Amino acid sequence: MATDPIRVAQVLAGAEQGGAENFFVRLVSGLNERSELQEKAFIRGHAHRLDALRSNGVEAEGFRFGGKLDLLGKWQYVRALQAFEPEIVMTWMSRASSTTPASPKYVLVNRLGHYYKLKYYAHADYWVGISRGICQHMVDGGFPKDRVVYIPNFADETPVTPLPRDSFNTPPDRPLILAAGRLHENKGFDVLLHSLVQLPDTTLWLAGSGPEEAALKKLCAQLGLQERVRFLGWRNDVTTLMASVDLFVCPSRHEGLGSIVMESWAHRCPIIATNSQGPGEAISDGISGLLTPIDDADALAKAIQRVLASPDLKHTLIEGGSRVYAEGYCKAHIVQEYVELYARIRR
Repeated sequence: MATDPIRVAQVLAGAEQGGAENFFVRLVSGLNERSELQEKAFIRGHAHRLDALRSNGVEAEGFRFGGKLDLLGKWQYVRALQAFEPEIVMTWMSRASSTTPASPKYVLVNRLGHYYKLKYYAHADYWVGISRGICQHMVDGGFPKDRVVYIPNFADETPVTPLPRDSFNTPPDRPLILAAGRLHENKGFDVLLHSLVQLPDTTLWLAGSGPEEAALKKLCAQLGLQERVRFLGWRNDVTTLMASVDLFVCPSRHEGLGSIVMESWAHRCPIIATNSQGPGEAISDGISGLLTPIDDADALAKAIQRVLASPDLKHTLIEGGSRVYAEGYCKAHIVQEYVELYARIRR
């Protein structure tokens, strides 16, 4: 007997730009392609994200998500959510999760992409963690183990064309590495700049924006790296950048999953990452990437030099990462896991 599609509300009160926000569009759009589901996205009213979802056929509506004192905004959101009559509501990060009430009319799923404070998520029925470490964090915090589910992220798999090597006024005959993410202390870009001092012929493209931008530019000047570092600002074409460079570096101090790892695997760019939570879990050292200790600029510099100096090692890391991605992180695999989860927990 035919079963009606599962009505799923996807809720995000995210920033204007961000990796989690980009993945929201990818996953919700991918799930919308499945006939088993009928989705609607409830998001903060960023026009570019609403347009991106709607262009992929996703019904989407924007709200303020202004916080505890925004009673009118919360009422408008909750009223619209109830009008949609969802069977499952999946919220992303703390603002959306704390704003969305539990209800006997739907199953509430909180999706956690980092080691967040769990008090904002305790009222849910199920929880999705994007790494095993995050799942263990929830279990250790008292959430029932049988209701905590591990489902990682997938990359933007859209084929890309590499940029010319001399883009951004880059010397075309020098080694070229890429780092990307929010310019925040947790991302460890200061460590990468210190490591670059030991790599005198190497150029760095640093894509991102955030609160540490001024401090990083000041450090860059202090280290004499102005001629070899290109601050690219926030970019929506990181996979294109990956296809254009010799190596991707993720020097994070803290990283919940490190979706950028999956991006590098999917686009066949070798990766070096610090042994932070997510990358340390996902990467098999020497097989799908290289791992170095957190806050160790010397070790990071040596690892970068190893890859740049060895075509064989570079090939090994590319093939290993590509294989791991295809087997456990690709879009088809992750979308299927969510469809199966929703079918299993549907009331």
